[in-house]
Amino acid sequence: MENLIEIQDVVKRFGEQTVLDHVSLSVTPGKIYGIIGRNGSGKTVLFKSICGFVLPDAGKILVRGKQVGKDVDIPQGIGIIIEHPGFLRDYSGFQNLKLLARLQKKITDEKIKESIRLVGLDPEDKKKVGKFSLGMRQRLGIAQAIMESPDILILDEPMNGLDKHGVEDMRKLLVQLKEEGTTILVASHNPLDIEILCDEVYEMDAGAITKVH
Repeated sequence: MENLIEIQDVVKRFGEQTVLDHVSLSVTPGKIYGIIGRNGSGKTVLFKSICGFVLPDAGKILVRGKQVGKDVDIPQGIGIIIEHPGFLRDYSGFQNLKLLARLQKKITDEKIKESIRLVGLDPEDKKKVGKFSLGMRQRLGIAQAIMESPDILILDEPMNGLDKHGVEDMRKLLVQLKEEGTTILVASHNPLDIEILCDEVYEMDAGAITKVH
């Protein structure tokens, strides 16, 4: 099976600090990949590199056979949560996603509402995002990531701010998306969040990556 994402011997440095140290990883379609590691281990920079937000100093990243930063600047068809989702505090969850959806004219109001329902929020709720809990904002961020029906989903610490019930809901949602054909990369500093969820698990430490299972 052809790899959807191919990371080949990637190196990234910020000043004298090596944040990605000859990282290689092959991602095939329809699986959930887990990346575990402490804060600062390189997980976020790796995800940003796949998305084209950070370019490697050496090595290359291919998404659907096209080299990021050469053949394509920002790969299409990727839903992303990296770090804390940013929303307008004085707008409701639906209003925030509708504003973002205007950039992608193909997204209908019903698709936005469906995405909000999938993450356990009410699209008719008029509560302003500024009054959302951290867990609610995290759920809304997931809704934003999936509302374009991407075939690749990249989630950096998606369980942050979620209670036990919320974590269980998120696991069920990710399994459902996988069954629908979405390829998912999910990072966490807590191995228990994702080890039971993932087909393959890798650990990052000081910029290097090793396969756990």
